[in-house]
Order: sequence, then C-alpha cells, then structure tokens
Amino acid sequence: MSVEASMAAGTTARLRPDLALIAQWIPHGARVLDLGCGDGALLDYLSRERGCTGYGVEIDDARVLACVRRGVDVIQQDIEAGLGMFGAGAFDVVVLSMALQATHQTEKVLAEMSQVAAQGIVSIPNFGHWYHAWSILMGRMPVSREMPYQWYDTPNLHLATVRDFEQFLARLELSILRRAFLANGRTIERLPGLRATQAIYSFRRG
Repeated sequence: MSVEASMAAGTTARLRPDLALIAQWIPHGARVLDLGCGDGALLDYLSRERGCTGYGVEIDDARVLACVRRGVDVIQQDIEAGLGMFGAGAFDVVVLSMALQATHQTEKVLAEMSQVAAQGIVSIPNFGHWYHAWSILMGRMPVSREMPYQWYDTPNLHLATVRDFEQFLARLELSILRRAFLANGRTIERLPGLRATQAIYSFRRG
C-alpha cells in the first residue's frame, strides 16, 4: 500500500508521511524499538492498529512527557549512550526516523540497531535533492522542510545522498531489504537521487 492510499483511508492520517510508510512495513504483533521516538506517535499507532508492543527511547523532556501522556513506554536516554540495556535480538524491528543525521557515532548506532533487532528501519533527508544542489550553486546552504535549520544552528552533522547512504550500509555489511523514496510526502520511483526529499530503508545484518 502506498503512503497516499493508506493516508486517504484514514489509517495513518495522524502520522508524518515517512512514519506512515514505516508503519506499513512493520508486521502485526511485532516487538518494536523506536529510537528518538519523539512524542510517541508511531508506537501509539502501532500499538492501537497493529497489535505491536515495544519501547521508545527519547532524550527530550517535553517529548518524553508526551509519550507518557499517550501511554507509550519510553526510556529517557541519549541513543548514542548505547543500547546495552537491550539484549541481542530483543526486538523484531528497530526504527530510527529522521534522526540519524544528527548522531555523532553514526556507525555505532547502525551497528547496535542491527544487533538488538532482526530488522532495522531508517529514514533520512536526501541531501542529493536538486533543490539542495541549486541552493549551493546560488551560494547559500539549503533550508527545506526536512532540514529546516540555518547553517549556524543546525543539529545535523552528517548529511548524505541516496547513493552515499546505500554505500555506507554496504560497508557496514547491512543488506537492504526494502527502500522507498518520498518527495513532499508522496512516494516516487523515478530519479529518486535527485527528486526525493526523504529516503527510507529497511535493512538487516548479513
């Protein structure tokens, strides 16, 4: 099911477009770990609509409180402090949406994701989008919906193109199971490296 179809049906209308698509990739009844879970919207949806269980990990006080208000089980911790509290294979799916680019230890985060769950799902902004290239040619760092910060106050540390990220996964020996590309919340297939504003990958080790 496409993001547009699922949202039109009203099943995921309250979710951000990348989260709506991610939700469709997660099996019914799965054990889910959501890293940088924000206000817990994804876990709340998965629990109510797909019978999933699991935990969120979030560092921000206000977002942790929002999770608690939703009834989402949340652990307040920096994801870069490690996932050692969870055993190997403790979850079926681990999710990290639109936050990988803000991590300092990106390789460590992905490696630990592949250890605690059979499947990892990551969404990232695509720095290869044509608008970003045009903005740089015009002498300005790009500012967009997916990267809404000025160069001097951005939390983003590691921006990647679609090809960069796929090569990175291969170097870490993480196999791509599924991939999808969004532009302004809609799935696209043609020229994703230039047209996609977000890329979403499902992967596993080996």
